[in-house]
Amino acid sequence: MKWDVEIDCLGMLCPLPVLRARKRLIGMAAGDVLRVLASDKMAAIDLPHFCVEAGHKFLGTSDVKGGSAYLIQRGM
Repeated sequence: MKWDVEIDCLGMLCPLPVLRARKRLIGMAAGDVLRVLASDKMAAIDLPHFCVEAGHKFLGTSDVKGGSAYLIQRGM
């Protein structure tokens, strides 16, 4: 899947990936997709939960070297 913006949070512990994603999503347009790279296993729980709470759409996860990639579509 194509994304508009990517942030690298590899090596950071939660809640930093969620906080960085939140900050970056604020500046994005509705419908844009953010790709978050994270190595902390808690991101697999925290990022989808954040999306539900903040009104964004969690699009899924894939494996990348050193961690996982999470796709988030900015809500309205």
